[in-house]
Order: sequence, then structure tokens, then C-alpha cells
Amino acid sequence: MARSEITIDLGAIRRNARVLLERLDGAELWAVVKDDGYGHGAVDAARAALDGGATALFVSNLAEALALRAGHPAARIVVLGAFSDSEVAAAREARLELVVSDDRPVPEGLPVHLKVDTGMGRWGVGVLPEPPAQVVGLMSHLATADSDPAFAELQIERFREATAPYPELTHHIANSAAALRIPSARFDAARCGIALYGISPFGTDPAEDGLEPALSWRSELAQVRHLQLGESTGYGRLFVAERPTWIGIVPVGYGDGFRRDLTGTAVLVDGEPAPVVGAVSMDSFAVRLPGEMGVGTPVTLIGDGLLIDEHAQVAGTIGYELACGINASPLRAQRAVIDA
Repeated sequence: MARSEITIDLGAIRRNARVLLERLDGAELWAVVKDDGYGHGAVDAARAALDGGATALFVSNLAEALALRAGHPAARIVVLGAFSDSEVAAAREARLELVVSDDRPVPEGLPVHLKVDTGMGRWGVGVLPEPPAQVVGLMSHLATADSDPAFAELQIERFREATAPYPELTHHIANSAAALRIPSARFDAARCGIALYGISPFGTDPAEDGLEPALSWRSELAQVRHLQLGESTGYGRLFVAERPTWIGIVPVGYGDGFRRDLTGTAVLVDGEPAPVVGAVSMDSFAVRLPGEMGVGTPVTLIGDGLLIDEHAQVAGTIGYELACGINASPLRAQRAVIDA
């Protein structure tokens, strides 16, 4: 087994896309594959999402869009984030669509989506102008679809009122959480990201919404030590044995995306939970073992029923951040793509 082994199941992404389409009840599914597909690999994830019925791909910036265009020459690709005037020509040449979120003139020669701020308080115009001919979509973004449905419904109603005069354009506001649980947000299309990858936007078990995780992350025990009473492991002596204790060293650390604030979470060692103890280092962390185990014993960091959101709860963050932070560089990990 590789020191850090990341596996992406495209079949899971494809099936998640189909689940989302069923929930959307006729609205289009648009796949958000920004930040390298939330750490899953944008080109691969996009292919699986399109195979599952998605009809457009969304990224953060021009560089991401150009890289995705190379892998998907015929796909509809939309850039969500801000762009400079100097980037418009490249976007036009690459047949991209842009999102205009301020009062600048709408660029000519390529399709554009106008974004209205309905309560996110971030990107978007306060008053929707008369859309020029190159505008193909009107959009907004929900701030609390995963946590406060009442405010989300208020945003949806504001969006409905602002866009009602333009029924000929495509209207889209729903994210993953709204696509799954807020029917009024469907409109013509939904921009779904995290749910495509089988990570719950609600921080719960994705199976509750019929989703399955696409990413698994594994390693192995690289060393096994028997600590005596009073002996410690790791920087700062954050773990000191209160009795004779078997410790396993896993050769993955915060340089690989297994963060320092994951001390106290659990991984699976030979299929059984084992708590992470002591300080997580750049290249390793320690787990407390139930007994003596051999070097090479498999360790699951994510997968086999262990959800990324279980780690997120320990770290006080969200699964999105952990997924995006996993280092899949070939200098740090072996990455495999399967279609199960």
C-alpha cells in the first residue's frame, strides 16, 4: 500500500448526480467542480457528473476553466468568480460563460449570467438591471440552505420577484442543500457541488439523502511502539502513556492534509476504530492500538464507513474544507480512479 493512497470512485459521483436529478424534478443539474472538484479531480469528476446527467460545469476562475476545457472540449463551462477585463478574450476563445456580479458593463461576445444579491451579502448586484442580449441566466446564492430554511425561503422569494420579468432566461439559485430539501429553490437549474461527491451539506450521514461518498483515503502502520508508563509520543509530549500502551505511527500528516486539529478523531486500523493521539506532525500521526499489531496493517483515514464529516466535527470545520485540503500531489500520494 502507498504511504498515502487516495481513491476516487466515479461510479459514486455518477449515482449521486442521478439522485440529485430525481430530487430536482425536471430542473437541470449543473455540476460544480471548482477547487479541483472539491479535491476529487475536476476533469474526472466532471466526466462522471456529465455521465450522470449534469448539463453544465461550474468552476471558480478562468485558470480552472481553461484546464477543464482541455479535458472537456464540448462541455458547457461557467466561471463563477470574478474576472478581469484582460481575461474576457481568453474566455471568449475558450467558449466559456461568465458571471457578472457587479455594475460593470456586461462583456460582449460570450454568454453571461447576472448575479443578484438576495441576502448572501457577498457577490451580486442589489438591483437587477435590464439584461442585455448576451445574458442567458439570472442567478443568486443561498446563505443558509443547510441551516436556516426560513431565511433561504426569503432569499428565494426575493429572487423570484427580481427575475419574474425575464421568464425567457434561465433562473438558478439552488445549491446542494436546497436541491435536496428545498423544492421552491429548483427553478430551471441547480448548481450542486458537495453532494455530488457524497459529502452531506448538512454535516450528517450522506446516506440520509441517498448519497454515497466518492473519496476514500488509506495508509498503513509504518511503525509500532510499546510505550511504558510515563513515556510519550510526538511533539510537545501531548500524549503521555498512563499505562503500558501500544502506539502505531501512520506515515501521513498535515503535509498530506491530515490536519493538526484532528488529534482526538479516530481512524480505522484493520477495520477497527483507533483514536489519534498526540500532535499530528507534517508527515505522521500516532494512534492508540488495542494491542500489538504488525507494521503494514491497513489504516483507513476516510472510507469503509468512516465519514469525512466525523473528522470535520472534531476539527470544528466542515467536510468541504477537509476534502479540498487533501494533498493528492504525486509527490505526496498515490491517486487511483475507479468506476465501481
